[in-house]
Amino acid sequence: MNRLFHVPLSPFCRKVRLSLAEKKIEVELVEERYWEQEADFLRRNPAGKVPVLKMGSLTLAESGPICEYIEETNPEPPLMPRDPRQRHEVRRLVMWFDDKFHNEVTSKLLYERVNKKLMGLGYPESKNVKMGAQKIKYHLDYMGWLLDQRRWLAGDSMTLADFAAAAHLSSLDYISDVDWNRNASVKDWYAKIKSRPAFRSILADQVPGFPPPQHYADLDF
Repeated sequence: MNRLFHVPLSPFCRKVRLSLAEKKIEVELVEERYWEQEADFLRRNPAGKVPVLKMGSLTLAESGPICEYIEETNPEPPLMPRDPRQRHEVRRLVMWFDDKFHNEVTSKLLYERVNKKLMGLGYPESKNVKMGAQKIKYHLDYMGWLLDQRRWLAGDSMTLADFAAAAHLSSLDYISDVDWNRNASVKDWYAKIKSRPAFRSILADQVPGFPPPQHYADLDF
């Protein structure tokens, strides 16, 4: 059995989970308290980060390379287009969410509100929370601009870019930090993507001490 060492609300883990589920690759989810830096986990990934995917004798680390490996070894259904220019656009947007969005929004909201408590690092820093709440508006507007021109974020087909974005936004939606009324195109896009079978396990996540809002698992908001 394939095993994914993960944290439920980690957007990087969720991106991998969505890729696996979309391609119907069965995997056992193993929650990993990576911040405790246990020896067994460090042997799997010396960087001490999740996700880590174990497939037979192969151990894969880092969400980007993991998703690329999944795509290359299981090309159907495709999450990367064939055209090199379109592939670049997908990779650009994946990096947008995993780098820029993560640094400006996810780390300021999810990590302050949830991760600090789980790791015993104290209370949220209000300045960071305010900054994340402000920055997410810009990102939602940018997504809306993209979706006004395209069916999906990177083009006419759903790609890994959509999963990267949905991974971050679903984690933030779990703690009610997304204003879905800010942009109708983004709300419609998210309703469409979270209705996919690949999203079922994401919507079933439960983090002790942090109950999700009622709308979180509602496919019609």
